[in-house]
Amino acid sequence: MAQNLPITVGVLGGGRMGAGIAHAFVTSGCEVIVVEQHDDAAQAARERVLRDVSGSVERGKIEGTIADYETKLTVTTDQSAFAKAGLVIEAVPEDFDLKVSALQTVEQHLADDAYLATNTSSMSVTGLAQELSRPQNFCGLHFFNPVPASKLVEVVIGEQTSDKLKTLTAQWTQGIGKTPVTVNDAPGFASSRLGVALGLEAIRMVEEGVASAEDIDNAMVLGYKHPIGPLALTDIVGLDVRLGIAEYLEEQLGPRFAPPKLMRDMVQRGELGRKSGQGFYTYDG
Repeated sequence: MAQNLPITVGVLGGGRMGAGIAHAFVTSGCEVIVVEQHDDAAQAARERVLRDVSGSVERGKIEGTIADYETKLTVTTDQSAFAKAGLVIEAVPEDFDLKVSALQTVEQHLADDAYLATNTSSMSVTGLAQELSRPQNFCGLHFFNPVPASKLVEVVIGEQTSDKLKTLTAQWTQGIGKTPVTVNDAPGFASSRLGVALGLEAIRMVEEGVASAEDIDNAMVLGYKHPIGPLALTDIVGLDVRLGIAEYLEEQLGPRFAPPKLMRDMVQRGELGRKSGQGFYTYDG
């Protein structure tokens, strides 16, 4: 195991992001505990994590066998399992009240010296911390989708986050083979604020008939060397997820983040991107 990583890491939520976070820590040598709401979700989360691990083994990205990592993974519905974790990362949907409730419940199971983090992509870390008993032990660890392939973690420092935790977050991020970008808490942080701004303008261009989605994406990929176009990326993130972030940023930062009508219409029709099979592009399977 890489130095300075917690021996045991907990992840609340075993969806796509939670499973990716679990993958990052378990393949770095940590014992990982994933907690889900019910047995079916727990089983799906376990399969999701091990599928990612299997892919990493097959591609030669990590040493050992799947069995080596399977023994380090626990998936359960019992949050009391978090009692032995040195760090727990919350990865539940982007709803403030839901996150507050989830974080408060997790905190009740943690040792006094354990740390708690949120994977929120835009919500106020300081605002969430104000609802907790130990705000100094809380920060944002914003992982990017898909986690196994991404090299970035955006570390978000709240107003009450301790200097010790700020130092530890950089060590943890490097320990799992990723690069930390540290930002002070602000609406949308750095990545979501810039990424959503670009995505919203690209959607407005489609709405206004400036160019096709494919041509807009190609302009950014071929002209500006972006690895993926803003509309294809919106499909991966999910139009519903980006709509929620845009609405929050509009509320906090003003009308420049107002979601385009096309975006609202697509979400209303269920055209959410890759996960629904239809967004700015059509997906099979």
